[in-house]
Amino acid sequence: MTELAKTFDPAAIETRWYAHWEDKGLFHPDRPGAEPWTIVNPPPNVTGSLHIGHALDNTLQDILTRHARLQGKDALWVVGTDHAGIATQMVVERRMAEHQQKRTDFTRDEFVAKVWDWKAESGGEITRQLRRLGCSMDWANERFTMDEGFSKAVVKVFVDLHSEGLLYRDKRLVNWDPGLGTAISDLEVETREIKGSFWRLRYPLEDGSGFIEVATTRPETMLADMAVAVNPADDRYTALVGKNVRLPITGRLIPIVADDHADPELGSGAVKITPGHDFNDFEVGKRAGFAAGTMLNMLDAKARVVQVADGLIPAELIGLTTAEARAAVVARLKADGCLIPHVDKDGEEHDAEPRTIQTPYGDRSGVVIEPWLTDQWYVDAKTLAQPAIEAVRSGAIRIVPKTWEKTFFNWMENIQPWCVSRQLWWGHRIPAWFAEDGTIYVAMTAEEAQRQAGEGVALRQDDDVLDTWFSSALWPFATMGWPDESPSRLREGLGEGVSASDALTSTSPPPTPPAGGRGVLDGRYPNDVLISGFDILFFWNARMMMQGLHFMGDVPFKTLYLHGLVRAADGAKMSKSKGNTVDPLGLIDRYGADALRFFMAAMESQGRDIKMDEKRVEGYRNFATKLWNAARFCQANGIGASATLEAPDAALAVNKWVIAETIKTVQAVDLALADYRFDGAANAVYQFVWSRFCDWYLELIKPAFVEGERGEIDAESKTVCGWVLDQILVLLHPFMPFITEELWHAMGARPYDLIVAQWPMADARSLDPEAEQEIDWLIRLVSEIRAARTDLGISPAERLNFAISDIGDSERNWLRHGLDALKRLARLDVVVWPAEQGFSNQTRLPGVSASVISHNAKSGVQIIVSGLEGTIALGDEFDVDSARGRLTKAIAAAAKERDALAGRLGNPSFVERAKPEAVEKAKVDHADKAAEAERLSAALARLG
Repeated sequence: MTELAKTFDPAAIETRWYAHWEDKGLFHPDRPGAEPWTIVNPPPNVTGSLHIGHALDNTLQDILTRHARLQGKDALWVVGTDHAGIATQMVVERRMAEHQQKRTDFTRDEFVAKVWDWKAESGGEITRQLRRLGCSMDWANERFTMDEGFSKAVVKVFVDLHSEGLLYRDKRLVNWDPGLGTAISDLEVETREIKGSFWRLRYPLEDGSGFIEVATTRPETMLADMAVAVNPADDRYTALVGKNVRLPITGRLIPIVADDHADPELGSGAVKITPGHDFNDFEVGKRAGFAAGTMLNMLDAKARVVQVADGLIPAELIGLTTAEARAAVVARLKADGCLIPHVDKDGEEHDAEPRTIQTPYGDRSGVVIEPWLTDQWYVDAKTLAQPAIEAVRSGAIRIVPKTWEKTFFNWMENIQPWCVSRQLWWGHRIPAWFAEDGTIYVAMTAEEAQRQAGEGVALRQDDDVLDTWFSSALWPFATMGWPDESPSRLREGLGEGVSASDALTSTSPPPTPPAGGRGVLDGRYPNDVLISGFDILFFWNARMMMQGLHFMGDVPFKTLYLHGLVRAADGAKMSKSKGNTVDPLGLIDRYGADALRFFMAAMESQGRDIKMDEKRVEGYRNFATKLWNAARFCQANGIGASATLEAPDAALAVNKWVIAETIKTVQAVDLALADYRFDGAANAVYQFVWSRFCDWYLELIKPAFVEGERGEIDAESKTVCGWVLDQILVLLHPFMPFITEELWHAMGARPYDLIVAQWPMADARSLDPEAEQEIDWLIRLVSEIRAARTDLGISPAERLNFAISDIGDSERNWLRHGLDALKRLARLDVVVWPAEQGFSNQTRLPGVSASVISHNAKSGVQIIVSGLEGTIALGDEFDVDSARGRLTKAIAAAAKERDALAGRLGNPSFVERAKPEAVEKAKVDHADKAAEAERLSAALARLG
C-alpha cells in the first residue's frame, strides 16, 4: 500500500499514467480468442488542435473503449488524422508567404514535399492533445489518409466506381471559393446575414408591347440571364409564356418559361433565371431544355467578369469584380430606364430596397462563395444511397437517438450527385489521364492508363485532387488493410445480381469467415459503433455507409451514436468570431482531465446540446477529491485492495446493504451504457460514490467513541469496504481513468493495471432486501433529523435529545442495531422511548422517561419516518415563535417566486418567443422554488 498525498493533484498523476499505459502497449488489442470490439475515431484535421467538440466526441469514444476492454473484449480504437486538403495547403502557403514565396514558385512535386515536411514537423499537435485527454487509442497503428496503403484504397475505390458507371465527369454548379480557387463542400460554407439591397428591374418584351418586372439581390448576374420564369398557374403571364424579352445592356433575347419555381405570391411573380450562377436556376434551366454545356458562365475562377459564349457582355465590364460589376450594371440599368426605384415610407425614391441577405462565405477564405458552372468529378450518390437507406430501415444500422432517422431518410432520399474533385495540389490526385482528343483514361497507375491509351498517345494527368470526405468515407475498412487484406464479404462474393441491400435482408447464411473465426478483416469490420457529431451525419457518416456497403457488402458500423454540440453557457453556438469558445486544455490545466471527461459524460443526454458550465467541471474535480479522501480514510483504517472479485460474505446489515447498493449500481451502469445513456451511467456512479459510499457507508462503519478511546473498524467491514472501493474504481475508470488507476495501485499490490482489470458482475444473489430496508430506514431517520436542524437553524454541533413515542416491531429491531450510529450521525445526546416497547434502559437518563423529555421541554419538533414517531426536544432558549416567523416569511417568498415563474411559463408569448435556454431556466427555477416552499412548509408543520 502506497500512502496517498493529502491533496489530490491531477497534474501529478496524469502524464505519468498515460506514459505508463502507452509504453506497456495497453491500448493495443492483444487478446487472442477474445471477442473483437472496434471503433474508429472521426479523423481530425492534421492541422487541427483540440477544441471542446473534440473533447466531447473523444471522451465518449474512450468511455466505450475502456468499458469494452474491462469486459474482456479485444478492444481496438483506430486513431488517425485526415490530410485536410484545403486547411493544410493554406497553412503551408501562409508559412511560405512569410518567406516571400508562393506555391506557384515551385513545381507541384516540390510543393507537396514541403507539405510532407510540415506534417513531420508540426502535424502531430492534436494527437498529443488527445493523449492529455486520456484517449486510449492504438497509437502503435496510427493512420493518416495520405499513407501509402490508405492512398491505394482511395485510388482503387475511384477506379472501381468509375468502371461501374457510378463515378463520372460532368458540368454542374458547385460552391466555388474564389479566394481558394476550388470547389468546396456545403460543410465548408457558412451563411452570414449581410445588409444588402433588393433591386427591381424592367425587362422589355421583344415586340415592344411592354415589359416584365423581375427582382434580384445580385443585379450583376443579369449579364448571364437565359430566361424569365413565371408560374404556369399565374394567369397574369399565361399569354406571355413562350415569348421573348430583350435583356437590357446585352440585348440578348431570352424566353419566358413556365416553371413551378416561380412563386406568384412573391414580388411580381416573375423570376430572372441565371442557370450558370444559381443552384435553383440551374434546375429551372435544365427543365427549360438548356444543356449544362450551353449555360452562360460570366465569372472566372477569381470571380471577375469574363465574356460569355455569345459575346454580348460590353467590353468595359470585362475584368470587373462582382462588386464593381454590380455598381456598373445598376448605373447602366438606371440610365436606360430599366431600374424601378424603391419608394420608402417617407415617399422618397431609392435605387433599391434595403434587405438583410443570407450570404454564403467560405469558412476558411472568408470570401463570398459563388455558384459556378464547371467540369468536376461526381459520384452517383443516389444509387449508392439505396443500400444505406435499407440498412437503417432494416435495423442493420441503429441510429441513436432514433429521432435522427427522419432527417437521415429525408436527406438520403433526395440526395444530389456528390462533387468529389477539388482544385488543389495537396491531396489524393485524381487517377484520370486526358488525351489530346479529350478521351479520359481512369486507371490505378499512369502505366496502366498508357496501356489503355496505346503507345504514342500523349497523356496528361488530371490536376485536381479528391475531396477529403471521399477518402475519409473509407475509414472503417481502409484503415484495416483493405484492399490488400480482402474481406470475406466483398460485393463480388455476394453472388451475381445480388445487391448489398439484398444481402442485408437475405435469409441465407452469411459467407464463411476466414480461418481463425474472427470474421471480416480479422473481425474488425463492421465496427461496433461510431460516435459522431450530428453535423457530419451526411458528409461522413452516410458516405461511410454508402462506400462500406458497396465495397464490403456489409454495414460499416452496427450503431451510429450522434451527440449534440457543446454550446456556451448562455446556449449560444460557440465561434471564434463571438469570442465565446472554451479551451479544453485550459480546463484540464485547472481541474484535470478526469473532471472534464466526467462533465462531458454526465451532461451528454442522447443528442441534446451541452451548455458549457465551468462550475460543474469544478464540481467534478471536487468529486474526484472526495473519492481521493475516501481512499485516504480507508488506508488510515487498514482497508486495502480486495483479494476477491466476487462479493465477500457479510453478516452485518450495513455490509449487506452496501454490497446490494454496489450491485444495483453495476446494473444501472450496464443498462445505461448498453443504451448509450452516458449521462445515466455517469450519474449512477456519481450518486453511489458520493452519497451511498462516502456520505453513508464510511460514516456508518466508523467506530463509535467509547470512553474517549477510538474503537476499531471490524474485520468484516474492512473486507467489504476494500471490495466496494475496488468495484468503484473499475466502474469509474472509463469516465475518470487517471485518478482510478492511481488509487488502484495505491491501495495495494496488484497483478495487473486497472485498465485491463475485470468489469464487475451484477450478481443478484448477493442482494439482501431485509438488510437494504434496515439501513435505508436508518438513513431516512438520520436525514429527517438533520433536515429539521437545518430548517430551524440549529447548529450541527449541538447535541439534542430525541423521544420516541411509537415504533413498529421491525423498526424496533433496526434501531437496536443502529442506535449508536443514529446518535453519532444525528448528533443526539439521549434517545428514550416508552418502557412498554421493551428496550433496555441503557440509553435513558436515570429517572427520566420519554414523556418527561417531550413535555418538560418548551417545544419539540415532530419526526415521522415509516414505523416511527418521535420528537426532537428543543431547549428553553429556543425561540419557537421566531422560528415560525422565519419559516412563514421564507415560505411566502419562495411561493411568490414560484407563482411568478408559473405565470411566465403559462404565458404563450414567453414560451414561444423567448430563447429556448431562457424557457428551460424558468422551468428549472420554478421546480426549485416549488420544492423549497414544500420543504419549508413541512418544517413549519413539524413545529406544530
